[in-house]
Amino acid sequence: MLLLAALACSAAVPALAQTSPKETYVQAGRLLDRPGQTPRGASTLILRDGKVVEVRDGFVAPETGATLVDLRDKFVLPGLIDLHVHLFSEGDPVKERMSALTEDEADEFVIGIEDARRDLEAGFTTVRDLGSNPRAIRALRDAVERGAIAGPRIVNAGRMISVSGGHGDGTNGLAEAFADTVAHRQINTCDGADDCRRAVRQQIGLGAQVIKFAATGGVLSNVAGGLGKQMSDEEMKAVVETAHAFGRRVAVHAHAAEGVRGAVEAGADSIEHGSFLDDATIAAMKAHGTWLVPTMIAPVTALANARAGKLPPATIPKAEAAAAAAAASHARAIKAGVKVAFGTDTGVSRHGENAREFALLVRAGLTPAGAIRAATLDAADALGRKDQLGSLEPGKAADLIAVSGDPLQDVTVLEHVDTVVRAGVVHKLGGKRQVFPQD
Repeated sequence: MLLLAALACSAAVPALAQTSPKETYVQAGRLLDRPGQTPRGASTLILRDGKVVEVRDGFVAPETGATLVDLRDKFVLPGLIDLHVHLFSEGDPVKERMSALTEDEADEFVIGIEDARRDLEAGFTTVRDLGSNPRAIRALRDAVERGAIAGPRIVNAGRMISVSGGHGDGTNGLAEAFADTVAHRQINTCDGADDCRRAVRQQIGLGAQVIKFAATGGVLSNVAGGLGKQMSDEEMKAVVETAHAFGRRVAVHAHAAEGVRGAVEAGADSIEHGSFLDDATIAAMKAHGTWLVPTMIAPVTALANARAGKLPPATIPKAEAAAAAAAASHARAIKAGVKVAFGTDTGVSRHGENAREFALLVRAGLTPAGAIRAATLDAADALGRKDQLGSLEPGKAADLIAVSGDPLQDVTVLEHVDTVVRAGVVHKLGGKRQVFPQD
């Protein structure tokens, strides 16, 4: 009887109306849907389920129930990609040094939420985080993807693989009691090929989607080790082979030419910084198709901080050397035709200021169109996600930004983004933050 009653009740309830997926119509005054090609005039993008489903000429009126985003007086282009950020670093070295003993991972996570929002609202809808607490960055990545936190799509590396005493060794410069504590928990340092394979596997086990290792010394590590090669060829090869076996691409922190060359010969996918590039190293990068991620704003910022006394004394000569050489090296690489993808090392500089890199790239020899492509299609290619990101074509992610003015004429207009849409969700409109999550 109960079953019959339930069936009778269910029959009395009308069937739920079949609703079509929510659509958004974006009307664009000008549209650079495929960076590297000529922009379109008045256009309409139709977005559904976080993807672009259609691009039409002219201003198309939205169908009933669809949302309209009116950007008829704006220049619209794909969401930007920054291949080198540190979301748990604020770009304030004095504050970070003073709070190192009073803040823990929970505090870092809150900083990461704030920094992710800043990068997103600056127009960067995808970032590659190349050095953070692996558990925390994995949690932040997943929270953004499920819509709990507003931020860019995150491709995470976890901790940077480093030899003992190298750029990624967290014990550098610490007093004994603190160094012992850090060493006890540290798993990203390795010595010898087999140990480096272990270090890579452990970062992957913690959720790393890309592997980063330090081939050379670094400016900001608190050790007077210079910027020369630190990891052996055998260690580099072991890192790259292990990462590739797990389907992970490899980004390499490298300043000195010898370290860059060793990483390139080992099969690394991208070189981060590349401050001292000679002709032989540039030729090797071209031969192997290795990406250069110049992070041009980083040495400028590091040098300013070092001269202002905001960094430890051991970093000052390294900052001076890197800043003096980097611009010329990058200009030489660009002129030679090395593949360049956009990255800033934001976290050294402040989050939300990532687009300042564009003017430096143009000064080094890229055209504005080339600099934009470096932060869209080329960056997507370097990530291995060119089929998903980097242009506004049907089937790709509905990631877009809008600016006033023409960035193909003046690339600095990208420093003032008016509108940001990521995966079809409007996060910024008319220069104002939108309520998030949205219904």
